[in-house]
Amino acid sequence: MATSTTQTGKRIAIIGGGIGGLSLALALHKLGMTCDVYETVPEVKELGVGITLLPHAMRELAALGVQAPLEAAGIENLESVFFNRWGQYIYSEPRGRHAGHALPEIGINRGRLHRILYDAAVERLGADRIHVNHRCVRVDQGEAGATVHFTRSSNGTALASVLADVVVACDGVNSSVRRQFYPDEKVAFAGINTWRGVTVHKPILTGKSYMRIGSIDTGKMVIYPIKDNVDGNGNQLINWVAEIQRDNASMNDWNRMGNASDFLDIFKDWRFDWLDVPALISGASEILEYPMVDRDPVEQWT
Repeated sequence: MATSTTQTGKRIAIIGGGIGGLSLALALHKLGMTCDVYETVPEVKELGVGITLLPHAMRELAALGVQAPLEAAGIENLESVFFNRWGQYIYSEPRGRHAGHALPEIGINRGRLHRILYDAAVERLGADRIHVNHRCVRVDQGEAGATVHFTRSSNGTALASVLADVVVACDGVNSSVRRQFYPDEKVAFAGINTWRGVTVHKPILTGKSYMRIGSIDTGKMVIYPIKDNVDGNGNQLINWVAEIQRDNASMNDWNRMGNASDFLDIFKDWRFDWLDVPALISGASEILEYPMVDRDPVEQWT
């Protein structure tokens, strides 16, 4: 299997076909540079919960030609509203176009965002440039370039290696490529864990409000709509995130489903005249759990 050769003669391989990898592939294509994208999952599905695209993110995505489908798939935020843990109003401010930006702030299902980018990449680069079921296990560097070694994600069998002039790791916060270069590096974790879900619910406040309630010390909820009229009765798909910081907390596990019993007790009395938080949480068909982590910038990659 060979990577593509660009107009400048460079063979470019992108490891990771998520939001970052596909955005890079579309940006390179716009510049007349072809590339190949290698994604771990055997099949691209619309999974996950919500994500908010601020105007500066929308600017870049608009430049990639996907503004219209993103606006059609999500909800434009009108305002950001802050409440204390008793549900009392503190402050609000306009967002996106309503705050004077040229582009909107959009709440959207992360899986739908990914699908829009994936479909655009397949259409523009060609389906033969997007390689699913490819798990990167190692990158070797030599005079001829960098050789990427893969196994098939579905069964672990070896796949043909790829020689490239440029290999870009876009495989997330737990990047296997980064781990190869920095094996002892740890993620930065400040004791904040999150639980995320989506619930079919009547519109809250304006139906275009991004809401923050409480704080991480006592329990915090971030709530916003990501899809309108999901059932024909005017209800929305509401994304919610519970954030809790505890001393000496261990990190939530990316690889297991969350359980409301792990955190619901903190929010059991959060029943306001404008929102019943326990009911919102309990209405989710599934809950995902994640630690809130980051990584420090590295000095160099190669």
